[in-house]
Amino acid sequence: MSRVVVLGGGESGVGSAVLAKVKGFDVFLSDMGKIPEKYVSMLEEWNIPYEQGRHSEELILNADEIIKSPGIPSTAPMVKKVIDGGINVISEIEFAGRYDSARKICITGSNGKTTTTSLIYHLLKNAGLNVGLGGNIGKSYAYQVATEQHDIYVLELSSFQLDNVYDFKADIAIITNITPDHLDRYDYKMENYVKSKFRITRNMSSDDCFIFCSDDEITIRHLDQIVMKAQKLPFSQKEEVAQGAFVKDDRMIVRYKDDECDMYLQELALGGKHNIYNSMAAAIAAKAMDIDNEVIRNGLATFQAVEHRLEKVLSIRDVLYINDSKATNVDSAWYALECQTRPVIWIVGGTDKGNDYTSLLPLAREKVKAMICMGLDNAKFHSSFEGVVPEIHDVTSAKDAVQLADKLAESGDVVLLSPCCASFDLFKNYEDRGRQFKDAVRNL
Repeated sequence: MSRVVVLGGGESGVGSAVLAKVKGFDVFLSDMGKIPEKYVSMLEEWNIPYEQGRHSEELILNADEIIKSPGIPSTAPMVKKVIDGGINVISEIEFAGRYDSARKICITGSNGKTTTTSLIYHLLKNAGLNVGLGGNIGKSYAYQVATEQHDIYVLELSSFQLDNVYDFKADIAIITNITPDHLDRYDYKMENYVKSKFRITRNMSSDDCFIFCSDDEITIRHLDQIVMKAQKLPFSQKEEVAQGAFVKDDRMIVRYKDDECDMYLQELALGGKHNIYNSMAAAIAAKAMDIDNEVIRNGLATFQAVEHRLEKVLSIRDVLYINDSKATNVDSAWYALECQTRPVIWIVGGTDKGNDYTSLLPLAREKVKAMICMGLDNAKFHSSFEGVVPEIHDVTSAKDAVQLADKLAESGDVVLLSPCCASFDLFKNYEDRGRQFKDAVRNL
């Protein structure tokens, strides 16, 4: 019996362990930290041996294959030992893909991937299809392959999840855009990060579709370097395309094969330029899945925004509070500022991933009246924005940030949590940060 060891006891790792168990492997899970209670109960329910708070070499280095959770860098000491020992390291996505014959629509990108993934899932559900949602969102893909049966999966894939895929294949692959992010995991080399994103196109055939933003310079620059058999379907707000999607006269037009679907931009449920891109990508994917035009229009008009992504929380004394906690990089925050039409009190901060804030300076100068830095080390924000934003304050909790924003805000302002950074200095993750922010707003 082959031995599979899973490193990491979160959603991805436990899902992988359950699938390994179902497929009859000798499976063991190891986590250097503390495994959350709900995952401990799952492991016990499935009778899967595990350890937490340590990595025992004698229980790990005898594996035939290692499934590494995406949050663990390949530079982690135990991962290095595994690689030096010649043991194959794969991701949950690679492992689950071996046992899944469903059609797969896979989405990656620096920004917009959660919204685009959720939109596609919404469109396919509305069309009455049997579809699963997974990857970087919702339930673990491996867990669903182990315990459920779907005809189609819509998978949001981060670069970390793509780093250890080899034979996995998407039927429809989407790159929403590529901007500098997570460079700390890629030796601070943009080239490495881009290559990681393009792994989503591996193994694709001429029957498959690759959907991408032709307005995104980095994507286009690298497209020529990738040999790809898949049909290329661009989306653009700048020019008309023969196949794919574009904007003309306040309408979004989607062309696929001999069919065309159009819709007025004002009918889209999601506002802002960035969401037009997300809606175009989702609409092309739906057309490629033979979804009826009416279902596409209806789905794009009725979609509810994703939690923590430009989510309107409350309006208090004519001050609107917006939770954009998922904006963990510069580009996401740029979109959030770009679509604001009222004076902004901007809450930023967290763990810096090698960010360059230069592109935000013109928007900050034009729109931001005060900045609140919610992090343990805010020096880089101060040095970048002093003289650009009239006032900058420091706090170390969501509650303090919201109470200070309430004091600074005047009728007609927006308080925008769009942090630009990862959340791990003060919060468990971006969801925890967003929920603490929303709780603090509701308690004003």
